Amino acid sequence: MSETLLQIENLKTYFDTWAGIVKAVDGVSLDVRRGETLGLVGESGSGKTVTALSVLRIVPRPGKTIDGRILFKGEDLLSKTEEEMQKIRGAEMALIFQDPSTSLNPVFSIETQLVEVIRRHQRISKEDAVEKTEHLLEIVGIPDAKLRMDEFPHQFSGGMKQRVAIARALSCEPTLLFADEPTTNLDVTIQAQILDLMRDLKSKFDMSMVLITHNMGIVAEMADRVTVMYAGRVCESSDMHKVFTNATHPYTVALMNAIPRIGIAKQELQVIPGNIPNLIEPPSGCRFHPRCKYARPNCKKVVPELEEVEKGHVTACLRWKEIEADLKKERERAV
Repeated sequence: MSETLLQIENLKTYFDTWAGIVKAVDGVSLDVRRGETLGLVGESGSGKTVTALSVLRIVPRPGKTIDGRILFKGEDLLSKTEEEMQKIRGAEMALIFQDPSTSLNPVFSIETQLVEVIRRHQRISKEDAVEKTEHLLEIVGIPDAKLRMDEFPHQFSGGMKQRVAIARALSCEPTLLFADEPTTNLDVTIQAQILDLMRDLKSKFDMSMVLITHNMGIVAEMADRVTVMYAGRVCESSDMHKVFTNATHPYTVALMNAIPRIGIAKQELQVIPGNIPNLIEPPSGCRFHPRCKYARPNCKKVVPELEEVEKGHVTACLRWKEIEADLKKERERAV
């Protein structure tokens, strides 16, 4: 078994707003192993991004991590000072944001933005940092890298800006990379290029990666293991193959059924009824029960704990054994 690089235990990150306390991440436990890609999946509002921001200790106000442990290389990040975290961010852990247009500073050149990150974490001269910046831009596929270093973000297309953001995240060769919906704002052909690039760079730099997405198709292509989140909690986790062949949580199967299939002329897309619940006053019991066609009265009362289905595969559903045959039929329709 691969060594565990990141271990999150019972993480709780809440936002104290004027309307009430938003339980964005409410008791999440997961782990990331060395060299693997973990797909962190769920609809918008499931708590995926807040989980990543909690690990990096950059949750925006009024958010605050109130409980849990985040062990990175065996050390609890929640016990570290801000000065210690600044040495870890960028150097050992990095984040690719969903929208590079907002994560890149519009008033500084590409060279300035990458050189600053490199020199903050590495003791090298400015000349060496500039040379490394050029090399990084070439690695991520920026044509005429030496000339384009002097340009500003607005002079790049969306796909090229995302490549620059990837180069910045990799500038100090981190051990762990979070990629938050890195292809959402790009057209389909550019999405494929960015995903291929990330796969190649992960191997080249020998990183672990957490790929945050709502797209099960991307997960099937990129991930080694999958953790599915819903309304601030983990509902299922396993290796990629088992999730697609033996998913046991109704929400996971519903996500799979929502993927359009190529080659089917008149297919009826399976939508998940309803919306992510209000996390100020989340549903009692299983948080998915208001949208679940398999829910029974007990699902409204009892909070399901993660239960082992088989080795390395856990699910948080009270009725997964009873509805296994029905879920199998739904999985078969999704393939």
